[in-house]
Amino acid sequence: MAEDVRVRFCPSPTGNPHVGMLRTALFNWAFARHCGGTFVFRIEDTDAERDSEQSYQALLTALRWAGLDWDEGPEVGGPYGPYRQSERMEIYRDVADRLLAGGQAYRCYCSTAELDQRREQAKAEHRAPGYDGHCRQLTEVQQADYQAEGRVPVLRMRMPDGELRWHDLVRGELSFDAAHVPDYVIVRGNGDPLYTLVNPVDDALMRITHVLRGEDLLSSTPRQLVMYDALAEIGVGDGTTPAFGHLPYVMGEGNRKLSKRDPESHLAMYRDHGYLPEGLVNYLALLGWSIGGDREFFSLAEMAEAFELDRVNPNPARFDLKKCRAINGDWIRALAPADLATRMVPFLQRDGALPEQPTDRQRALVIAATPLVQERIETLDQATGMLGFLLVSDADLAMDPQDREKLLVGSAEVLTAAIDALHTLTEWTTTAIEAGLRASLIDGLGLKPRQAFGAVRVAITGRRVSPPLFESMELLGRESSLTRLQSARQLAE
Repeated sequence: MAEDVRVRFCPSPTGNPHVGMLRTALFNWAFARHCGGTFVFRIEDTDAERDSEQSYQALLTALRWAGLDWDEGPEVGGPYGPYRQSERMEIYRDVADRLLAGGQAYRCYCSTAELDQRREQAKAEHRAPGYDGHCRQLTEVQQADYQAEGRVPVLRMRMPDGELRWHDLVRGELSFDAAHVPDYVIVRGNGDPLYTLVNPVDDALMRITHVLRGEDLLSSTPRQLVMYDALAEIGVGDGTTPAFGHLPYVMGEGNRKLSKRDPESHLAMYRDHGYLPEGLVNYLALLGWSIGGDREFFSLAEMAEAFELDRVNPNPARFDLKKCRAINGDWIRALAPADLATRMVPFLQRDGALPEQPTDRQRALVIAATPLVQERIETLDQATGMLGFLLVSDADLAMDPQDREKLLVGSAEVLTAAIDALHTLTEWTTTAIEAGLRASLIDGLGLKPRQAFGAVRVAITGRRVSPPLFESMELLGRESSLTRLQSARQLAE
């Protein structure tokens, strides 16, 4: 591949960004970066009723969050702009007029009711149910008669006879019988251009060389190939027909295609739950592609360096939320502790464990505690449950009701022995705390470690599951640790 490779990612700004969309962007980005080519980001916003500025901004935010930069597109510019289709309407009108004048397209006056009636008739006669070409050869007189009736035409593209073949970069040789691909609408009766026109026009004018997109769009490829040929005939673009590669479906629960309606498809869910962009992007890369061997942990840069289309698997890929979370946990463990601490702070603030402007002491405490939880969390939103006890006042410590009932009731003797042992310590370090409690509770009372430290852990952290106990007590400090143990003893009594 040479550096003249040009790929495009062209979502519509409708609804919220989803993981399937991000995977498509990722594969196009990686292919462009691997080839030293150009990644074009353009917005298909010709549907004024469904498109929204909020969704548009969400798309920009999603790509930036994931670490995907673009060479041409919104807020970047480029030689083939504008990159929002809503700003290119004059271009589409001109091309439509030229296709009509050249005979590649024609006006169709059929009403919806007539189309439905002929479709039902075709089904009854076991014929292909698509458009039957009724208006293909209308004379000027016939067109005038329809216009006199007040009919408003759409513009249809003429499909050729015979077979349409192409080499798919992922699926190999493919073909469609033209009989099953009827003439299709490219401009509505109100003059609005459709995807079937604007997408190939932009590809041609923006010199797109490769189209990598989802398998759900495979059936539209024959129509686009015909359009590329027609555009070349009327001098739109440089005559290049892009090479197509159709990426495998992403399957959800029940072995069905992951839908926008599925909660796990929403990109916002992963951001809200504290998935790292590195972790989510790493997992999405595995949905239909392999870097080689059994390797599953790699960075964006490593993916771009290794990305080859022959490693894209045409078979459907299953989205496994548990595996996604596990890979995210691997990324959390790979971060420098100071970096992880910085990333946890917004979640601690969101959950009320930290104020909007944390003090230097609070920030230092989070940094010091980070190594205690780095091996124990898989998402950043778990930080509050693990570290919140260090950041609240002793009076505001919230105890898990079940853990309190299970571990504190009847533990007054254990807590009294722990308090007595800790009062005598001459230094407040992890080693001294552990030695003192073991001597008092295990050697002195003859308890097993779980019996000995369970009540102490709930008293200190409010939960049965927490960071390492002795290290946590050192960070919490002598005064707070003893205050919490004394309060817990009162509850236990």
